[in-house]
Amino acid sequence: MSAPSSQSARRTVRITIVLLFAAWLVDYADRLVINLVLPSLGAEFDLSRGQQGLIVSAFFLAYALAQIPGGLLADRYGARRVTLWALLTWSVFTALTGLAWSFAVLLLMRFAFGAAEGVFPPASLKVLVERTTPDERMAANGLIMSSNAVAGVLTPLLVAPLIAVFGWRSAFFSTAALGVVVLVAVRMRLPAPLPRTEPAPGTPRPGAGGVLRLGVIWRFSAMMFGYSAIVWGFNTWVPSYLGEEYGVSLSAAGALMAIPALAAAGAIVVGGRISDRLGGHHRTVILPAMTVAAAALLLVAFSSSLTGFVVFGTLASIAVALCYMPILAVPLSGLAPEQVGVGSAVVVLGGQVAGIVVPPVVGALADAFSFQVAFASLVLGAVIAAVMAVLTPQDAASFRTATGASRLHAPAKELS
Repeated sequence: MSAPSSQSARRTVRITIVLLFAAWLVDYADRLVINLVLPSLGAEFDLSRGQQGLIVSAFFLAYALAQIPGGLLADRYGARRVTLWALLTWSVFTALTGLAWSFAVLLLMRFAFGAAEGVFPPASLKVLVERTTPDERMAANGLIMSSNAVAGVLTPLLVAPLIAVFGWRSAFFSTAALGVVVLVAVRMRLPAPLPRTEPAPGTPRPGAGGVLRLGVIWRFSAMMFGYSAIVWGFNTWVPSYLGEEYGVSLSAAGALMAIPALAAAGAIVVGGRISDRLGGHHRTVILPAMTVAAAALLLVAFSSSLTGFVVFGTLASIAVALCYMPILAVPLSGLAPEQVGVGSAVVVLGGQVAGIVVPPVVGALADAFSFQVAFASLVLGAVIAAVMAVLTPQDAASFRTATGASRLHAPAKELS
């Protein structure tokens, strides 16, 4: 197969970034909506903080369980097909959440929604890997994943007033409609993968089972757990905390949450560019960033003013967001293309396990003690991420050596 022109390749990269940015924006907005409606759900269905946390965890339980199957499906049936299926099904279950009439139905709908969204991350990462070169991959992924922080800015600003006027159900109907729009765009506009050279015929390749048995990939997953423990433990409860501690309305809380979210968006992009420049070496970023995050979280927990909470919360958000791309950089560059789906699913799985465990634990700590104790407990996430950063290979070559891949095959080379 002939190599594409540089102009054609750049166009493929640009379109892929835009479409995946839009898909992840809706994906993350759908998840954030539940944090904004938790106070309304608690009031309508008479739910404790622990029960509200379970609603969040029902999503993450299914989301986590679907990660590895999603990677297997993407590797077997194609990343584009699985991405489209995910967009369609999660939009359906988002809309159905708006029709829930009880706590049990909410749990069921959030579980189904989580399963539908859960196959998307490994499929989208494979879509990206198939349409970018290694030298630009983390910067491209940084731009795509900055959509999460952008969603963190836009969702509170747009959805909180919508809830105030039309009620919590309207939030789910609106985001479901956005999902359908993105589905159509991806189906019509996603370009074909860039051609690649294949490893020599007969070269042995570890299958999915072999990837799942690699201890090193699970250490990256544990690193993602630490990162996500902070993100979800903090973001889930900020609207409730601001309302109870400072009497801040939901709309005002949305505006305040936009500040750290916007800062995090920039930090994710910067983290991606740093990863590309360093060729991995995530320890260089994660150790200092998580040290700053731990200190900032303690200052957040025991801040005596709303201004202090926002300032230190923004600092913590920046420090944590800098770590996201470095966590993914080495596995995505070290895995062979045919292993990216399941391998990336294992790494992302750690974050989803954090989403299952941490919100109800933080809610229970807030019920039993205080929000101060609950937020301070998130320092443990920074410790876990920092320790795993020390215990993992620092570049693609050492990753392949640790997995035995350097003895099995040379990685596929990009065509320029």
